[in-house]
Amino acid sequence: MSIPLHRAPEAPLSEVPYYLPQAHEETVFSAAAEQGLAVLLKGPTGSGKTRFVEHMAARLRRPLISVACHEDLSAADLIGRHLLSGGETAWSDGPLTRAMRQGAICYLDEIVEARQDTTVVLHALSDHRRQLTIDRLGLMLDAAPGFMLVVSYNPGYQSVLKDLKPSTRQRFVAIELGYPVRVIEERIVAHEGGVSGGDAAYLVTLAHAIRRLTASGLREVASTRVLVTAARLLAAGVAHEFAVEAAIIQPLSDDPEMVVSLRALLAQYAA
Repeated sequence: MSIPLHRAPEAPLSEVPYYLPQAHEETVFSAAAEQGLAVLLKGPTGSGKTRFVEHMAARLRRPLISVACHEDLSAADLIGRHLLSGGETAWSDGPLTRAMRQGAICYLDEIVEARQDTTVVLHALSDHRRQLTIDRLGLMLDAAPGFMLVVSYNPGYQSVLKDLKPSTRQRFVAIELGYPVRVIEERIVAHEGGVSGGDAAYLVTLAHAIRRLTASGLREVASTRVLVTAARLLAAGVAHEFAVEAAIIQPLSDDPEMVVSLRALLAQYAA
């Protein structure tokens, strides 16, 4: 079912957050926005999911309301609640309700970290109904034109107990974002970190060496995000060895043996 929406002209790319597409994600996201469809972003930590949403919201000229989900986040936190103010009780909209009223993009980052009652709330928002039931107000709220629900999660990191149910996933248009191919990742690191192409290539080479590790015990590998952090240290004059240690090796593990192993691995690629 197509949702009639006002389609504002896209903003010039010079006015939006920097992002280099990996495939056809911009086209799919734009089409989903035009049709009023919900979007699910899948990908590892630091692969650019949040930056992609910021980029697309700016391009489409839509307000963006972001929520970092956590284990204590409840449906009431998203919808709203009555609060005591000045001796009186008044209703306060949550971020999801505000986004629906404003016709904004609501981005729920790492949705599976939130309490399970939140995903039930999303069902009527992520299909043709585009509605939110606010029991405490006795209200059925229809989404304003322009509203879009976007959620993300890392399928490789979550346990079975913290996975999205198939009945929930199938309500979304799913876009998978992995780590960019080498040439794109080098451009991202150089631009975002403010370093030369040579330094960017060096850092990406280190990341690929870590990502090739199998059964290493690492919960996460070197993401594009940590490479940008390392690049920014280099741009500030920190020596390569110290930048790699502080931005890549130490954040990846607290295990002394693993840290030693990572040092030995990356020493083979000394700048």
